[in-house]
Amino acid sequence: MNIKKIVLAYSGGLDTSVILKWLKEEYDCEVIAFAADLGQGKELDGIEEKAVNTGASKAYVEDLREEFVRDYVFPMFQGAAVYETYYLLGTSIARPLIAKRQIEIAEKEGADAVSHGSTGKGNDQVRFELSYYALNPSIKVIAPWRVWDLNSREKLINFAKEHSITIPVTKEKPYSSDRNLLHISFEGGILEDPWNEPDEDMFLLSVSPEKAPDKPEYIEINFEKGIPVKINGEELSPANLLDRLNQLGGKHGIGRIDIVENRFVGMKSRGVYETPGGTILYHALRAMESITMDREVMHIRDSLVPKYAQLIYNGFWFAPEREMIQKMIEESQQNVTGVVRLKLYKGNVIVVGRKSEKSLYDPDIATFDEDTVYEQKDADGFIKLNALRLKVRKLLK
Repeated sequence: MNIKKIVLAYSGGLDTSVILKWLKEEYDCEVIAFAADLGQGKELDGIEEKAVNTGASKAYVEDLREEFVRDYVFPMFQGAAVYETYYLLGTSIARPLIAKRQIEIAEKEGADAVSHGSTGKGNDQVRFELSYYALNPSIKVIAPWRVWDLNSREKLINFAKEHSITIPVTKEKPYSSDRNLLHISFEGGILEDPWNEPDEDMFLLSVSPEKAPDKPEYIEINFEKGIPVKINGEELSPANLLDRLNQLGGKHGIGRIDIVENRFVGMKSRGVYETPGGTILYHALRAMESITMDREVMHIRDSLVPKYAQLIYNGFWFAPEREMIQKMIEESQQNVTGVVRLKLYKGNVIVVGRKSEKSLYDPDIATFDEDTVYEQKDADGFIKLNALRLKVRKLLK
């Protein structure tokens, strides 16, 4: 390809540092580094200087934490998105925002190509590139892992040394990780054997349930139309609210999962995840919906969850079908307003109370005591009508 300028999604690690230099040599063009701050913390320290020292003509390091939680995480949670029973999609939901901002920088800088550090075996290459093409159909995409011969860690390290690229002089982690405000993931290395239990010192966001406090902690979360807005009466911005939930959940050993998932590219992969705040949020929002959402609306929304989660996992955030489902989800949340009280205790999120001015739950109707609203004898005809087809089926036999 005839390339004039490239914007690289840059993390500052071994892979993207090598990629930055490799792109300059391979395409003999300007490379701009872009790092999105989604809550990685100290991982981003000094990253702008490092990118320039490695050869970037310019480096963007942008704080996207509020946008990430407000426009991606919270809307996804309104849709109750869970992939294959357990995974709360922490890595998946970050990729469309990174790709979106990368395309915007490419257009601003007059770049004709973008690049990423995803391997040819993973999901992220699909997520990034589907987003690129959805946002800019004419953009050129360079995926070094699919074309170069630097296909091992040893080769990457040798390339870095030969080109005087600064790499961390620390003991190699026996796994790879990805972190943002919603979660941290671990995969590869010693985790590739699904029989191996992760070492306790691997976890960063949570203590083990065994080491969590022996006394439970009660918290309250306020929702407005399915969006969390307060914790214990304190109004917080989206990013600060999720950060606070992470602290609370991590303290009580909440949000660890160990799964073998099905990647979009066809293989199974073992992943270990910490999602403390997201796990609390998931249970709290479902509890809020239980008293404020109409039964049939809830059932229709729930029937779409597997498809919605699959679209996010596979990288179709900017696809029309995801946008259509999102509009339906937003409509379903119009009355999901109120307060949920939870008990956090040794890895568990226990719902102990919920209240709302928009509640559909009426104790006068639900009571087992005498009431003046519900005629119990009416259930006789209701049951007989529903049993009619069952009777006919049996008679035909």
